[in-house]
Amino acid sequence: MRTTSRGLIAALALVPVLTGCFAPGDSDSAGAGSDGRLRIAMAVPPVQALSPYSNDATVLSKLSVAEGLTALDKNGTAKPALAKSWKQDDDSTWTFELRKAEFQDGTELTAQSVVDALDHAGAATPKPRVLSDVTLTAKADDADTVTLTTKSPDPVLPLRLASPALAILSAKAYGEDGAVSPVGTGTGPFEITRLSGKTKAKLDRFDGYWGGKAKAPGIDVSWIADGTARANALRGGETDIAEWIPTAQAKLLDKDTRHEVPSVRTDSLVLNTGSGLFTDAGLRAAAREAVDGSALVGSVFGGYADPAQGLFGPAVPWAAGKRVEVTGRAEAATTAQVKAETKGRTLRLATYTNRAELPEAATVLQQQLEKAGFTVKQDVREYTQMEADLLAGKYDALVFSRVTLLDTGDAVDYLASDFTSEGVYNIAGLKDTAVDKAIRAAATERDTERRREKIMRAEAAILRTDAVVPLVHEQAVQGIAAGVEGVILDPRERSLVDVDTHLG
Repeated sequence: MRTTSRGLIAALALVPVLTGCFAPGDSDSAGAGSDGRLRIAMAVPPVQALSPYSNDATVLSKLSVAEGLTALDKNGTAKPALAKSWKQDDDSTWTFELRKAEFQDGTELTAQSVVDALDHAGAATPKPRVLSDVTLTAKADDADTVTLTTKSPDPVLPLRLASPALAILSAKAYGEDGAVSPVGTGTGPFEITRLSGKTKAKLDRFDGYWGGKAKAPGIDVSWIADGTARANALRGGETDIAEWIPTAQAKLLDKDTRHEVPSVRTDSLVLNTGSGLFTDAGLRAAAREAVDGSALVGSVFGGYADPAQGLFGPAVPWAAGKRVEVTGRAEAATTAQVKAETKGRTLRLATYTNRAELPEAATVLQQQLEKAGFTVKQDVREYTQMEADLLAGKYDALVFSRVTLLDTGDAVDYLASDFTSEGVYNIAGLKDTAVDKAIRAAATERDTERRREKIMRAEAAILRTDAVVPLVHEQAVQGIAAGVEGVILDPRERSLVDVDTHLG
């Protein structure tokens, strides 16, 4: 059995494009690959022109365009980024000392620019998921010192500040209308010099980067939603890096170009508890008993997954030993009851095309649900076309792939954004006082081991509601051409290239 799972946000999409790679002679990519520039085929086209306050935020970190005060190391511990050091003054107050750095537009990083950036994030609508459970106030003490205060104790604030959504951009990035543009306004080793809608981006090396000059002179990005097309682009020599290779395509790649990545991604069936069929707990329980994620492991994922054990899989190694038994679930409606209670009503089952396995998984789940008495109709589109409807509760169920440790590297943030009554990414529409209480208890716990124990109690409280039915823990496959060196294989799906990534 494979022992890794797949690592996001939630996030994910563009209309299926079969010819999305840079074509020979394209002005953005002429000579790509021959002059040392990296060519990358990405799966998730921009939702909001690469705004850090959308699901686009991880693109900025994957491509080393923008940075936060902190970053995460391989163990998920906060490490210095734009802040060279920090200390905790009391339960709710932290002081951060900034390093000398400049933005890509030539302006200097200052404490006031950090304050302004964090203020913009806090005022964004909708609020970034990473801030869904915290109120943050920033103050410039002097040119290089920032004090951050939280309304309630936040023991993982340094982890939170590593979120791509809290990237620090120059003043030029922030428009009066609330729009945010990272084009030429980050601090990373690569600067976006052109963004062409949802299909292409050109990045050039930023020679003023505080961490030293990148080895690659630039990056040419193409967004290709169709996973087979991404794999074909790699096989055909049209791209150097192709992310998220579909499992059906993985074994067709040469062994030295196929890289399996331990990941923290869990695929689930999310049930809408706020409106529609699944406001009925008995029907939710019937759906939970009907679906069998283990049936997807071989047939849909080709072995690149494990049957789900809960919200957190094998790539979160501490979870298994602290898992709590789920009790108090509603009694499942029988097949006859399901048919009677849903007569004349259709279960609206949604998923998206950007992860190639999900539509196939939805078809398997449809069959399982219909066997349990439901009448099911699928709605399968690309993610950006349906996110607003998902958050508005216009579907009964969603086959969803979520990176559980994306936003902060701490599980509490994921639980708060997705399952609390006020969660900004609460697609399930869950409003449960016991769940809210359990997540709050975990959020305020400073001791690491006790925090993890409370996280797993919160997991059990969430699973009790049947608002989410975990299916599988995925494993990612990244496609990397022979001769490309220094690509980051990140379980959290935050990083891909940095100053050391280059053509050999």
